[in-house]
Amino acid sequence: MSTPSSSSKAVLSQGDGLVIYKRLAAYALKHWRYLILAFIGLVVAGSTVPLFALYMQPLLDGTFMEKDPVTIKWAPIALLVIFLMRGIASFMSSYSMEWIGRSVVKEIRSELFSRLLRLPVSFYDKNNSGQLVTRLIYHVEQVSVAATKGLTVLVQDSVIVIGSLVVMFYYSWELALIVLFTAPVIAGLIAYISKRFRKLSRLIQDQVSEVTQISNEAISATREIRIYDGLDYESKRFEDVNEKNHKSYMKRVVTERLSMPIVQFVMALALAVVVYSATRGDLLEQFTPGRFMAFMTAMIALFDPLKRLTSVNAILQGGIAAGESIFSLLDESAEKDTGTKILKKATGNFEFKKVAFSYNQESDSVLKNISFSVKAGEKIALVGQSGSGKTTLVNLLPRFYDDWQGEITLDGHPLQAIKLLNLREQFAYVGQDVTLFNDTIRNNIAYGNMRVASDEEIKLAAKAAFALEFIEKLPLGLDTQVGENGTLLSGGQKQRIAIARAILSDAPILILDEATSALDTKSERHIQNALEMLLKNRTTFMIAHRLSTIEKADKILMMEAGEIIESGTHKELLAQKGAYSKLYNLQFSDGK
Repeated sequence: MSTPSSSSKAVLSQGDGLVIYKRLAAYALKHWRYLILAFIGLVVAGSTVPLFALYMQPLLDGTFMEKDPVTIKWAPIALLVIFLMRGIASFMSSYSMEWIGRSVVKEIRSELFSRLLRLPVSFYDKNNSGQLVTRLIYHVEQVSVAATKGLTVLVQDSVIVIGSLVVMFYYSWELALIVLFTAPVIAGLIAYISKRFRKLSRLIQDQVSEVTQISNEAISATREIRIYDGLDYESKRFEDVNEKNHKSYMKRVVTERLSMPIVQFVMALALAVVVYSATRGDLLEQFTPGRFMAFMTAMIALFDPLKRLTSVNAILQGGIAAGESIFSLLDESAEKDTGTKILKKATGNFEFKKVAFSYNQESDSVLKNISFSVKAGEKIALVGQSGSGKTTLVNLLPRFYDDWQGEITLDGHPLQAIKLLNLREQFAYVGQDVTLFNDTIRNNIAYGNMRVASDEEIKLAAKAAFALEFIEKLPLGLDTQVGENGTLLSGGQKQRIAIARAILSDAPILILDEATSALDTKSERHIQNALEMLLKNRTTFMIAHRLSTIEKADKILMMEAGEIIESGTHKELLAQKGAYSKLYNLQFSDGK
């Protein structure tokens, strides 16, 4: 799990979830028209309970005891009116609250998804996708219930409790006081249960995140699991967290199921004392059968609100715990954009001046004292062993990471001075691990701000990437669905789609991370020719693993442990007989 931001920590320290619940309730309060309808319905529905208790005296005394003909005539009609009122009010309140609940889900999910899209890349380095998806789906559902059902209980049950107490005091204040003496005991029980519910709810949410995470990993790595015989290991791993979740959930069930009978027993104890007291001394003379039944009906009416309070408590505390998780994510700082400069179309001149970078304060520097310049249209190749800093260096260019030391300029402007969206419009990217969306080939090529491209433009880009030849052989052509992350295409086809996307963008700066590595020899030869045409008059940064692909680069930067240890053309570096020459000869001899 991610560490909550400082703002969310301040929220969590308030205790009892009051601040969290107020924040959740604010989402429901936006829909005030439906809330008014719900409020009216809840008040009316709640009022029918004490009204029915009052109805018991004339019903029993006026009909069975006094045989009053007027009472006998109107008693059935009054009963129907009370329950008709209750039915209409209950429908009005429940529909309105459900509408509010689903609106809250929609709104929070949209905010959460929007925040996820705008969080810095460094956030995703520290958080796994399974936990984030759990917050977006599972936690939001819990939050919506907490934001709406809590209001339902608060309004309707408050009306029932207050109305029932008024009826009880009206008939006998002495017996009503006996019932009130049990209130502190019940309040204490509810406070303890609330604390335990919230603790267990947090634990369950964390475990559901683990279940989601392990499931996602198992689904995405199904080939590796089978190849390396990881079936038993993954099954055991999943079973462990699944069992923990089961035990935690059953602890919550035990707490929830025990809480209701305990509260009921305390109320039954009060009821027993009331019955005993009412049948002794002067109190017995005060009651007719109808008055006593009305009092008892009002008292028994208190049972359901208290039961609902303890049963809904599990949902409320789960929602508040989920709210803590969601708001900690919503309170995360989005990517900072301090830039104001707008570039129409970059020329592509870069200057690196003593650039240093580390992913956090505790870790060592990943880049150290990086200084070099790039002229517009040059092809710059970055080579070196894994972990030398090549990928980190190119990730600074579109400001995926923003807190480096030193200075990087584009066409004379510091990168931080350029508006972030405008800066990224200057780049196209093709990497080893191609990302395709579960959409058509057309929409994968003409992605984002390229959606306005015509079919002719898309086909020209696909042709330049040598992708059109296989696209036209597909039954649906450009309208072919590629599957999740392009699973319905071969590795080489996916790579060519990504190259077509980069060609269509017509960006002045390209980042190529071994862009032809997944292609067969024939396709690679064709695409190398296409790339040569594409790279003309475009500044290009190439991360190279196979040195044979970058021999024509204008400048090769040999990196080691975050530093540039050699710089020059392919011929110059071979002549130096240094680290690059050794690496090249090693690859050449291995290839031979």
